[in-house]
Amino acid sequence: MNTEEIVVSVVTAWDAEQIAALYRSAGWWETELDPASVIPALFTGSFAVAVAHDGNNRAVGMGRVLSDGVSDGYIQDVVVDPDCRGQGIGKRIVQLLTETCLQAGVAWIALIAEPDTHAFYEPLGFTVMKDYLPMKYEKLPIKNGDKTNDHT
Repeated sequence: MNTEEIVVSVVTAWDAEQIAALYRSAGWWETELDPASVIPALFTGSFAVAVAHDGNNRAVGMGRVLSDGVSDGYIQDVVVDPDCRGQGIGKRIVQLLTETCLQAGVAWIALIAEPDTHAFYEPLGFTVMKDYLPMKYEKLPIKNGDKTNDHT
């Protein structure tokens, strides 16, 4: 694929099946979820979504930022179609999302990278946050008023 044909744009919507296919290519998508009902919410719930697409408007990459548009911005879900990786598309997606945040005045921009991907993000201006630890909520939802129902 000719990368000169790839356009990266901030968009407010895209074909749900194409975006779901990108998520699946990264192993992030549960097959029982209905893209038509979930993907539009991902777009509306994001501060910005960048989609990389070819001349046929086929999505070959995407990423998004979660933010209130005033303070912190968190880049997530950066994915490129496996057949298109290694061509700078992911870099262009991250750069556009970062520029979009900075233009809005959101200067504190972070992400949680997968293991061994720091070499991709460091040239784009990201550094490891020493003395900080990403954390994930692991308690199960409370059911039937049981306030002790947790994962630990």
